[in-house]
Amino acid sequence: MFFDHIPHLNYIWLVVASTIAGVMNAMAGGGSFLSFPAMLGMGVLPVQANATNTVALWPGQVTSVATLRGDVRRDLLPTVAITSVLGGVCGAEVLLHTAQRTFLHLIPWLILVGTMIFGISGPISKWLRRRATREDVEPYIPRIPLACALFPVCFYIGYFGAGAGFLVMTILALFGMEEMHSLNALKVVAAMLSNLCAIITFIFQGAIVWHYCLVSMVFAAFGGWVGARFARRVNGDVLRAFVVVTGVAIAGYFFWKQAQG
Repeated sequence: MFFDHIPHLNYIWLVVASTIAGVMNAMAGGGSFLSFPAMLGMGVLPVQANATNTVALWPGQVTSVATLRGDVRRDLLPTVAITSVLGGVCGAEVLLHTAQRTFLHLIPWLILVGTMIFGISGPISKWLRRRATREDVEPYIPRIPLACALFPVCFYIGYFGAGAGFLVMTILALFGMEEMHSLNALKVVAAMLSNLCAIITFIFQGAIVWHYCLVSMVFAAFGGWVGARFARRVNGDVLRAFVVVTGVAIAGYFFWKQAQG
């Protein structure tokens, strides 16, 4: 993106952006705001760049699910899983049937919306923690209304996904779920399954640029390892502010580029 006429620098930027994205995802989230534009900078078409970036960052979600599996609320797991699968597949199918030019025009808006969602996730997290004070049994949550509320979010995850995790947590909280660890675990499950179904769809449709995907995956994993080691040493509000500023800057760049073209 930033070094369109210097291929070697594009490769360097992909490696650096993927590493930083892994660090960001391990510490606060929002890594796609860097790794996705870097994939575009390699000359990958917008739809394929989004699909490839989804695959590259997905292994980190698997490790998170493995870590949090003990906190998953079992009675809600089937509803969340089925909704995630349906939403992820539908979102991926719509993405693959979106014209490249149309998706290119959507990119700055999607990044900006994702940044806004991420920006308000701090206050949302504090609100959820204030609610998570009861130790008694969680209230019954009606399955069909929950599925209807979660489906648009899972669709968005399959289509683009930035910032959607906190929407999952907010919906679950609005339905009466109060235990913070369970909220976070189901959020990760929903994101992982939605993206997995999207990835399978992308693979069958031949939408993955594998040589760039593998490079990004390796360095994102390395960045995730680094980020996990230092996550507790960095102020969370500073990290969140950095992600928001990065997202706004990237969205602004794409708005400017469209105005020029």
